[in-house]
Amino acid sequence: MALTPSDVSRIAHLARLALSPAEEPVMLAQLNGFFSIVEQMSAVDTSGVEPLYTPLSAVQQVALRLREDVVTETNQREANQRSAPALEEGLFLVPRVIE
Repeated sequence: MALTPSDVSRIAHLARLALSPAEEPVMLAQLNGFFSIVEQMSAVDTSGVEPLYTPLSAVQQVALRLREDVVTETNQREANQRSAPALEEGLFLVPRVIE
């Protein structure tokens, strides 16, 4: 899937990037190179391959260091929210940033 210059302009607009006319072809080449690598990786048959929890487990035995899932800190919500400009029902209120 090759991107076009108009795709790069749209992506730059959505990402709030100001690309100069000289930067657009460079960005197009980089993005198309990235998608080329993704297509190559997608073409590899991975059926029957077990997922790795760490890359090291492919070459050596790795012991997981698991711990008990217990609360170790006290609730300090009030202290942490003391400096907040606006709260509602224990939650931070923030200005809307999405158009």
